Amino acid sequence: MNNRSVPTATVLPHLVYRDLPEASAWLARVFGFTEYYRHGNPVSGIQMYLGDAYIMLNSPRDGARQSPAALGCGTQMLTIIVPDVDAHYQKAKREGANVWEDLHETVYGERQYGVADLDGHRWLFSQHAHDVSPDAWGATIASPRS
Repeated sequence: MNNRSVPTATVLPHLVYRDLPEASAWLARVFGFTEYYRHGNPVSGIQMYLGDAYIMLNSPRDGARQSPAALGCGTQMLTIIVPDVDAHYQKAKREGANVWEDLHETVYGERQYGVADLDGHRWLFSQHAHDVSPDAWGATIASPRS
């Protein structure tokens, strides 16, 4: 079954922001996300996408969910694959994003950079640079994939 309200990807991250309209505008301007829909009055949720990656922005709830900025720490990081990570990196820098890891190539074959958004969520934006088997850079394969 196809549900037009929930993306077909197997993971839909929910991120808490203190100001949803501001976060949506920032994520669109700095990272290139597109808003798909918003709901609530006042707005309590916004779904956005960048390529095949979807995210859900949620407002805070007392005792249940807060943004990293309100908590004073982050608990996760999101990786988004983009077609041109060099151009994405330059745009994010131009727009004033807080880069915490400069653009580089990893041992596992990705060209990537790390950036924090306006509420302290950490992101990696990445582009496949080489096809590298995990065991080639020191990982132990627990269950081979076909």
